[in-house]
Amino acid sequence: MSRTTPKRPVLTGPTQRQLRAGELIRHALVEILREEPPRDPAIENVSITVSEVRISPDLKHAICFVEPLGAGVTGAGNEAEIVKALNRSTKFMRGRLSRHIDMKFTPDLKFVHDQSFDAASQIDRLFDNPKVQADLAKRDEDQ
Repeated sequence: MSRTTPKRPVLTGPTQRQLRAGELIRHALVEILREEPPRDPAIENVSITVSEVRISPDLKHAICFVEPLGAGVTGAGNEAEIVKALNRSTKFMRGRLSRHIDMKFTPDLKFVHDQSFDAASQIDRLFDNPKVQADLAKRDEDQ
């Protein structure tokens, strides 16, 4: 009779620890960008929203999803340039972050453009389509 060890359940998402650390970092980055933004011409006069921070299981790497709100002021389609500027200033941001958070390690940062805002506006445009409105009204009448 051999004794087998029970299998551990496979985790499908981030742990509570990762979620808490991600939110802590997100709040700190928002504060840093508001109070002392990096001195880069691409970021000047641009309001940046940090929508989410996903952190690795070892808490040493963080992917920061950002949406430049002022991109429309300086020209549409400027998001890639703003994200590049943020990635150029990761040393500065990481140094400031280490002063704002109380963690064993300050994670390496990588900034990426958050596509969820674009997806949401695409869905809104679809719902505004007259054909979709007619289908929704017909479905409501049938119920």
